[in-house]
Amino acid sequence: MKRQDGRRPAHPWAVRLMHWIGVYAMGCMIFSGWEIYNASPSLPFLFPRWTGLGGWLGGALAWHLSAMWLLFADGLAYLIYGFASGHFRRDLAPPRAAALARDMAAALRFRLPHRAGHYNAVQRVLYAGVVLAIIAQVLTGLAIWKPVQFGWLTGLLGGYPFARGIHLAIMFGIAAFVVLHVTLVAIHPSTLKSMIVAVPAEREEGR
Repeated sequence: MKRQDGRRPAHPWAVRLMHWIGVYAMGCMIFSGWEIYNASPSLPFLFPRWTGLGGWLGGALAWHLSAMWLLFADGLAYLIYGFASGHFRRDLAPPRAAALARDMAAALRFRLPHRAGHYNAVQRVLYAGVVLAIIAQVLTGLAIWKPVQFGWLTGLLGGYPFARGIHLAIMFGIAAFVVLHVTLVAIHPSTLKSMIVAVPAEREEGR
Protein backbone atom coordinates (compact mmCIF):
# COMPACT_ATOMS: atom_id res chain seq x y z
CA MET A 1 0.00 0.00 0.00
CA LYS A 2 1.31 3.45 -0.96
CA ARG A 3 1.04 6.65 1.02
CA GLN A 4 -0.79 9.74 -0.22
CA ASP A 5 2.53 11.12 -1.48
CA GLY A 6 2.87 8.06 -3.72
CA ARG A 7 5.70 6.49 -1.73
CA ARG A 8 5.28 3.06 -0.21
CA PRO A 9 6.12 2.54 3.48
CA ALA A 10 9.53 1.14 4.25
CA HIS A 11 7.85 -1.92 5.76
CA PRO A 12 4.16 -2.83 5.21
CA TRP A 13 2.07 -3.22 8.36
CA ALA A 14 1.91 -7.00 7.87
CA VAL A 15 5.71 -7.29 7.84
CA ARG A 16 6.00 -5.09 10.94
CA LEU A 17 3.38 -7.14 12.81
CA MET A 18 4.92 -10.50 11.91
CA HIS A 19 8.39 -9.18 12.74
CA TRP A 20 7.44 -8.37 16.34
CA ILE A 21 5.49 -11.59 16.81
CA GLY A 22 8.56 -13.44 15.59
CA VAL A 23 10.82 -11.47 17.93
CA TYR A 24 8.65 -12.42 20.91
CA ALA A 25 8.37 -16.08 19.91
CA MET A 26 12.06 -16.45 19.13
CA GLY A 27 13.05 -14.75 22.38
CA CYS A 28 10.85 -17.14 24.36
CA MET A 29 12.31 -20.13 22.52
CA ILE A 30 15.93 -19.08 23.02
CA PHE A 31 15.63 -18.33 26.74
CA SER A 32 13.46 -21.38 27.51
CA GLY A 33 15.85 -23.45 25.41
CA TRP A 34 18.71 -22.38 27.66
CA GLU A 35 16.71 -23.56 30.67
CA ILE A 36 16.10 -26.92 28.97
CA TYR A 37 19.78 -27.24 28.09
CA ASN A 38 20.83 -26.50 31.67
CA ALA A 39 18.70 -29.42 32.89
CA SER A 40 20.86 -31.84 30.85
CA PRO A 41 23.94 -30.07 29.45
CA SER A 42 25.75 -31.72 26.53
CA LEU A 43 28.74 -29.36 26.65
CA PRO A 44 30.99 -28.37 29.60
CA PHE A 45 29.15 -25.16 30.42
CA LEU A 46 25.79 -23.86 31.66
CA PHE A 47 23.90 -20.74 30.71
CA PRO A 48 23.53 -18.21 33.56
CA ARG A 49 20.52 -19.15 35.67
CA TRP A 50 18.94 -15.70 35.33
CA THR A 51 18.82 -16.04 31.52
CA GLY A 52 16.55 -19.09 31.60
CA LEU A 53 12.80 -18.93 31.08
CA GLY A 54 10.40 -21.27 32.85
CA GLY A 55 12.09 -21.70 36.22
CA TRP A 56 12.45 -25.47 35.87
CA LEU A 57 12.51 -28.12 33.14
CA GLY A 58 8.74 -28.63 32.96
CA GLY A 59 8.04 -24.91 32.87
CA ALA A 60 10.74 -24.32 30.26
CA LEU A 61 9.32 -27.08 28.04
CA ALA A 62 5.85 -25.52 28.29
CA TRP A 63 7.22 -22.12 27.24
CA HIS A 64 9.34 -23.67 24.48
CA LEU A 65 6.55 -25.68 22.89
CA SER A 66 4.02 -22.85 23.15
CA ALA A 67 6.45 -20.42 21.52
CA MET A 68 7.28 -23.03 18.87
CA TRP A 69 3.70 -23.13 17.61
CA LEU A 70 3.48 -19.34 17.66
CA LEU A 71 6.72 -19.10 15.67
CA PHE A 72 5.50 -21.79 13.26
CA ALA A 73 2.23 -19.94 12.60
CA ASP A 74 4.02 -16.61 12.26
CA GLY A 75 6.64 -18.08 9.93
CA LEU A 76 4.04 -19.79 7.77
CA ALA A 77 2.07 -16.55 7.51
CA TYR A 78 5.26 -14.69 6.56
CA LEU A 79 6.13 -17.19 3.82
CA ILE A 80 2.61 -17.02 2.36
CA TYR A 81 2.63 -13.22 2.51
CA GLY A 82 6.15 -12.99 1.11
CA PHE A 83 5.33 -15.00 -2.00
CA ALA A 84 1.77 -13.71 -2.51
CA SER A 85 2.63 -10.01 -2.12
CA GLY A 86 5.85 -10.11 -4.09
CA HIS A 87 7.82 -9.07 -1.00
CA PHE A 88 10.40 -11.82 -1.55
CA ARG A 89 10.73 -11.12 -5.27
CA ARG A 90 10.87 -7.34 -4.84
CA ASP A 91 12.90 -6.93 -1.65
CA LEU A 92 14.74 -10.17 -0.89
CA ALA A 93 15.70 -11.62 -4.26
CA PRO A 94 19.13 -13.33 -4.18
CA PRO A 95 21.83 -10.73 -4.95
CA ARG A 96 24.44 -11.07 -7.67
CA ALA A 97 27.85 -12.29 -6.54
CA ALA A 98 29.46 -8.97 -7.50
CA ALA A 99 26.92 -6.99 -5.47
CA LEU A 100 27.41 -9.25 -2.48
CA ALA A 101 31.20 -8.91 -2.66
CA ARG A 102 30.92 -5.11 -2.96
CA ASP A 103 28.50 -4.74 -0.06
CA MET A 104 30.43 -7.21 2.10
CA ALA A 105 33.63 -5.22 1.57
CA ALA A 106 31.78 -2.00 2.47
CA ALA A 107 30.31 -3.64 5.58
CA LEU A 108 33.74 -4.78 6.78
CA ARG A 109 34.93 -1.16 6.47
CA PHE A 110 31.79 0.06 8.30
CA ARG A 111 30.84 2.06 5.21
CA LEU A 112 27.79 0.13 4.04
CA PRO A 113 24.96 2.65 3.48
CA HIS A 114 21.47 1.93 4.71
CA ARG A 115 18.23 3.31 3.31
CA ALA A 116 14.81 2.62 4.82
CA GLY A 117 12.81 0.19 2.74
CA HIS A 118 15.79 -1.13 0.77
CA TYR A 119 17.74 -4.31 1.48
CA ASN A 120 21.39 -4.40 0.51
CA ALA A 121 23.05 -7.62 -0.65
CA VAL A 122 24.41 -8.49 2.81
CA GLN A 123 20.98 -8.07 4.38
CA ARG A 124 19.37 -10.23 1.72
CA VAL A 125 21.79 -13.09 2.35
CA LEU A 126 21.54 -12.80 6.15
CA TYR A 127 17.73 -12.63 6.19
CA ALA A 128 17.45 -15.58 3.81
CA GLY A 129 19.93 -17.45 5.99
CA VAL A 130 18.02 -16.84 9.21
CA VAL A 131 14.74 -17.98 7.59
CA LEU A 132 16.44 -21.23 6.54
CA ALA A 133 17.98 -21.54 10.01
CA ILE A 134 14.58 -21.23 11.67
CA ILE A 135 13.14 -23.90 9.36
CA ALA A 136 16.06 -26.18 10.23
CA GLN A 137 15.56 -25.38 13.92
CA VAL A 138 11.93 -26.47 13.73
CA LEU A 139 12.91 -29.75 12.04
CA THR A 140 15.69 -30.56 14.51
CA GLY A 141 13.37 -29.54 17.35
CA LEU A 142 10.74 -32.02 16.18
CA ALA A 143 13.42 -34.70 15.91
CA ILE A 144 14.50 -34.33 19.54
CA TRP A 145 11.00 -33.60 20.90
CA LYS A 146 9.41 -36.73 19.42
CA PRO A 147 12.31 -39.05 18.51
CA VAL A 148 9.99 -42.06 18.34
CA GLN A 149 7.11 -40.54 16.38
CA PHE A 150 9.59 -38.73 14.08
CA GLY A 151 12.13 -41.55 14.11
CA TRP A 152 12.74 -41.21 10.37
CA LEU A 153 13.64 -37.54 10.84
CA THR A 154 15.82 -38.22 13.88
CA GLY A 155 17.62 -40.95 11.94
CA LEU A 156 18.05 -38.65 8.94
CA LEU A 157 19.77 -36.14 11.22
CA GLY A 158 22.20 -38.73 12.55
CA GLY A 159 20.37 -39.81 15.70
CA TYR A 160 19.16 -38.02 18.83
CA PRO A 161 22.54 -36.76 20.19
CA PHE A 162 23.62 -35.44 16.80
CA ALA A 163 20.23 -33.83 16.15
CA ARG A 164 20.43 -32.15 19.56
CA GLY A 165 23.90 -30.86 18.72
CA ILE A 166 22.65 -29.41 15.43
CA HIS A 167 19.74 -27.79 17.26
CA LEU A 168 22.14 -26.17 19.74
CA ALA A 169 24.54 -25.03 17.01
CA ILE A 170 21.73 -23.39 15.02
CA MET A 171 20.56 -21.66 18.20
CA PHE A 172 24.02 -20.12 18.58
CA GLY A 173 23.87 -18.98 14.95
CA ILE A 174 20.46 -17.36 15.42
CA ALA A 175 21.63 -15.70 18.65
CA ALA A 176 24.67 -14.32 16.79
CA PHE A 177 22.35 -12.94 14.10
CA VAL A 178 20.23 -11.28 16.78
CA VAL A 179 23.31 -9.65 18.33
CA LEU A 180 24.45 -8.41 14.91
CA HIS A 181 20.95 -7.20 14.06
CA VAL A 182 20.57 -5.26 17.32
CA THR A 183 24.05 -3.75 16.85
CA LEU A 184 23.11 -2.49 13.38
CA VAL A 185 19.86 -1.07 14.75
CA ALA A 186 21.90 0.81 17.37
CA ILE A 187 24.10 2.20 14.57
CA HIS A 188 21.07 3.10 12.42
CA PRO A 189 18.29 3.83 14.98
CA SER A 190 15.92 5.06 12.27
CA THR A 191 15.45 1.41 11.27
CA LEU A 192 13.72 0.74 14.57
CA LYS A 193 11.19 3.49 13.93
CA SER A 194 10.50 2.15 10.44
CA MET A 195 9.66 -1.25 11.95
CA ILE A 196 7.12 0.33 14.33
CA VAL A 197 5.36 2.99 12.26
CA ALA A 198 4.79 3.52 8.53
CA VAL A 199 7.96 5.45 7.68
CA PRO A 200 8.14 6.07 3.90
CA ALA A 201 10.82 4.21 1.98
CA GLU A 202 13.74 6.39 0.94
CA ARG A 203 14.04 7.11 -2.74
CA GLU A 204 16.79 5.70 -4.89
CA GLU A 205 19.72 8.07 -5.36
CA GLY A 206 19.40 10.19 -8.47
CA ARG A 207 15.61 9.85 -8.59
